[in-house]
Amino acid sequence: MNISVLQADYLDPIHARAIEFLLGAYAQDPMGGGEALPAAVLGRLVGELSKRPHAFSVLAFVDDQPAGLVNCFEGFSTFACRPLVNVHDVVVLDSYRGLGLSQRLLDCVETMAVARGCCKLTLEVLEGNRTAQNAYEKFGFAPYSLDPAAGRALFWHKKL
Repeated sequence: MNISVLQADYLDPIHARAIEFLLGAYAQDPMGGGEALPAAVLGRLVGELSKRPHAFSVLAFVDDQPAGLVNCFEGFSTFACRPLVNVHDVVVLDSYRGLGLSQRLLDCVETMAVARGCCKLTLEVLEGNRTAQNAYEKFGFAPYSLDPAAGRALFWHKKL
């Protein structure tokens, strides 16, 4: 079994198709919302990512087949006055789980974040997704709080 993990090149058609395929599969998973993404969204995705200088993606291939994806966006920590990387999507196809791909993908992201001078990695995870939480904890992620008396940070959103 040949496993490769690398930063995606948004201009490479093989990488572009892999990103579209993997994100499409993730969206259909219950932990990704359980609904297919519109073809128009998937068709524009890689082009839109390529327009964002602070976006990057990491792909995992197993025997040259797309198996895993992490989409990331660089942000900024005002408290540290340094960049950070938000891990936005983490995908490992069911048929490739148990191979340690999430750890290898996250290791690649961490290496890239360190090279960018980032102070931390951030991500969001659903409360009910214990499998993902276990993988993130294994990698060193933990819930975020400034003061235990104030509780943990919550991820909120408002659709526009």
